[in-house]
Amino acid sequence: MERGLDHVVHVVRDLEAAGELYDMLGFTVGTRNRHPWGTDNRIVQLPGFFVELLEIADAEKIPPQDVTRFSFGAFNRDFLAEVGPGLSMLVLEGRDAAIDKLEFDTAGIGGIDLFSFEREGKRLDGVGVKVAFNLAYARDPASPHAGFFTCQQLFPENFWSVDLQRHMNGAQGVVGVVMTAADPATHTGFLADFAGMDARRAVEGWYILKTPRGDIDVMSDALFTQRFGVPAPSGPGLRLAALRFGVADMDRLRRRVSSSRMSVEDIEGVVVVGPKAALGATLVFEAAA
Repeated sequence: MERGLDHVVHVVRDLEAAGELYDMLGFTVGTRNRHPWGTDNRIVQLPGFFVELLEIADAEKIPPQDVTRFSFGAFNRDFLAEVGPGLSMLVLEGRDAAIDKLEFDTAGIGGIDLFSFEREGKRLDGVGVKVAFNLAYARDPASPHAGFFTCQQLFPENFWSVDLQRHMNGAQGVVGVVMTAADPATHTGFLADFAGMDARRAVEGWYILKTPRGDIDVMSDALFTQRFGVPAPSGPGLRLAALRFGVADMDRLRRRVSSSRMSVEDIEGVVVVGPKAALGATLVFEAAA
């Protein structure tokens, strides 16, 4: 089953500061939500995709990691401690978590229990609504600083909000994500099993998976720096390095980013906010197709 992009996790030390960063860049940022396992989040929505800004709010509530039960809180706590703020997890759309788990187990990238949870969300008018999710995890042992799972929405009508998808910077949707690795070719098999499609070679050291919602680019560290003008994240295996947003009006976007007084790169038609300014993430803005 082919799986499109669903969301990414951007783990940070200060959730309010992260919200202010995305707000300065012209995004509409949702209110704070609380998980029972010690993490809080705020959401930046685009059509069918979102950025989950995540904070470790209460470390004492985080359950331990074990072989078959994945601890979302422990993974992001350890990521923050070991590499600092940044893009920690890539999440694809799940239509049936049980089928996803079966496919991951069969491909040898699973072996992790399904996880289901619900929480109360809030609309912009403050009214509480129930949201619930089924998660199926995959693992790449060669990539300790990248998490992978699918997310099946049980009450999507309560989660998605057209109002939260209106952004002052003109962002209209996700174009894709960019992952980096010292040798991208060694990770294409895992990503093909995770996304349910083959990776296509662009050039040496660069592969692309064109999902039903957004691309997954896998680049060598050198190619990433050459393309976006900022360093690739360090560490073994795959790292989730960048988010690519499609915007309606690049001139409007440039004015918005300029008013934030952040350090940016303007390279061959794309505007790049690098990891020093964007709390460990690289945020790329380009003209919407």
